[in-house]
Amino acid sequence: MSQSELARPRVGYVLKMYPRFSETFIVNEILALEAAGERLDLFSLRAPVDGRFHGSLAEVRAPVTYLRTNARAEDAWQILREGLAELPSMREHLADVLALPHRDAAGAVQLAIEVRRRGIDHLHAHFGSIATEVARVSAQLAGVSYSFTAHAKDIFHSSVDPVALREKLSGASAVVTVSDYNLRYLQTTYGDAADRVVRIYNGLDLDRFPFASPETRPPVVVGVGRLVEKKGFTHLIDAVAQLVQDGRKVRLDLVGDGAEQVALRAQVGALGLDGVVRFLGGLPQQQVREVVQQAAVLAAPCVVGTDGNRDGLPTVLLEAMALGTPCVATPVTGIPEVVRPDQTGLSVPPGDAPGLAAALGRLLDDSRLRVALATQARALIEREFDVRRTSGQLRDVLGAAARILASAEVV
Repeated sequence: MSQSELARPRVGYVLKMYPRFSETFIVNEILALEAAGERLDLFSLRAPVDGRFHGSLAEVRAPVTYLRTNARAEDAWQILREGLAELPSMREHLADVLALPHRDAAGAVQLAIEVRRRGIDHLHAHFGSIATEVARVSAQLAGVSYSFTAHAKDIFHSSVDPVALREKLSGASAVVTVSDYNLRYLQTTYGDAADRVVRIYNGLDLDRFPFASPETRPPVVVGVGRLVEKKGFTHLIDAVAQLVQDGRKVRLDLVGDGAEQVALRAQVGALGLDGVVRFLGGLPQQQVREVVQQAAVLAAPCVVGTDGNRDGLPTVLLEAMALGTPCVATPVTGIPEVVRPDQTGLSVPPGDAPGLAAALGRLLDDSRLRVALATQARALIEREFDVRRTSGQLRDVLGAAARILASAEVV
C-alpha cells in the first residue's frame, strides 16, 4: 500500500440496510470510491429482506458487518457491558446511548468497538435518520468524526424531528446533500447548523449507460420507481388514458413495486387500459437499462406526498438522460436542476395529467425534438454527473471531515 493511500482516512459506511434493491446510488458511490483507492468498511443496522440484487453488487470489495441490532434485551445489556470495558468515553456519553431504541443502542456500541479495533478514522452514513443517529453516537464513543448524506425522505417527510436533525447537522464534521434545492432548504430551515452542508450530486458510471439515439423508437412511455404516492404514477396513467382517447397507439411500461400497486392496477382496469399498461415489477439494473433505452420517453411525474415526502433528485432521470431517452418531469425539488424545459427535457406542473399527456404526445410525435433533447441531456450528465467527478468531490469532503477532528485533538 502506498504512502498516499495510507494517508487517506479509513472510512466506515453506516447504512440502515445493505444492500437495498432500490438504492443503486449507494453501490455506485462505494464502487467509485474503491476505484479511487478508498479503504472502506460497510456496517448495516439491518439484514436485507429482499432477495433481489443488482449484478454490480458483486464488484464491491469492502467487508460488510451486520450489527446485532436484532439482539434480545439481555444480549443488548451484554453488549453495553462490553462497551463499558472497551470504550473510555462510554460513561460520558451513556445518556446518548440509552436515548436510542435498545437494539440500535446495542448497534451503536458494537460499531464503536469495531471502529477502535479496526482503526477506522471516520464514519459516513446515508440518510439523516437512524443510520446517522447511530453513526453520531458511535463517533462520540469511539472518538472519531462523522458525516452523512441527506437525501429526501430524511429531510422532508412529516415524521422528521427537526430538533434531532438539527443536532445531527450541528455535530457532523460534514454533511452532503444531493441537490441545490435540498441545500437551500437545509440552510433556510436550520441556519447555522447547516453551515457545513455541501451539494454533491449522485453520480453515474457512464460506461454502464451508453448513449443511443431515440430517433426511431416505438411509441412506448416508461415510468420507473417504487409504486408510491410521491412518484405520481396515478397521473401518468390518466395521461396515457388521454392519449388513447385521442386515438394514439401507445404503451406504458411501469417498472417497480410498492404500496400503490393494487390501486394503480384498479385504475388501469377502470380506464380500460389493461392492454396498454404493463406492470413489470422490480427489475435488476441491467434490465431496467434495457427497458428505458427501448422507450421513446421516460416520465417522472413526481409530486409532493400528503405526508410531505418527495423525491430529492430521482436517479432514474439521470440514467434515462445518459441512455438517450428524453424525459418529461415535474419541477419538484431538485428535478429542474437536470430537466431544463425545452433544453434537456420537458416540464409539466405536478398533478397535471392533461399537461403531461400533451408533453408525452409532443415527444412521441417529434423525433427531431427527441434527439435534440436527448443529446443536450447527455451532455449535461457528462459534465455534472460522471461518478468519477462526484466521487472525487466526496473524497475531498470525507478527507477534510476526518482531518477536522484530528486537527482539534492536536491543538
